[in-house]
Amino acid sequence: MIKVSESAKSKISQLMSEEGFNVADDFVRVGVKSGGCSGLSYELKFDHAIGEDDKLFEDQSVKIAVDKKSFLYLVGTTLEYSGGLNGKGFVFNNPNANRTCGCGESFSL
Repeated sequence: MIKVSESAKSKISQLMSEEGFNVADDFVRVGVKSGGCSGLSYELKFDHAIGEDDKLFEDQSVKIAVDKKSFLYLVGTTLEYSGGLNGKGFVFNNPNANRTCGCGESFSL
């Protein structure tokens, strides 16, 4: 399962509304791809359509879709949001990552 913090929920709801998505019907697609300074990087976007190989979760009234391959890397992850002057934006707290880069956007296992 992938969890969503209260701060991430608020920001996701705001951004979905601004971009024409509906938090009740649409979802956040979370994934992993090759690249980044640590080997793997996170992907985050809004989507309307669920794929055949997607796993769907809901936490804090936010629907999250993850493809099966990415799920293996993300199980147990919490999506958080850090705003403010020194905020990093969306942050993945991934218990599976052995090493992360300084920006927090990539990791390795």
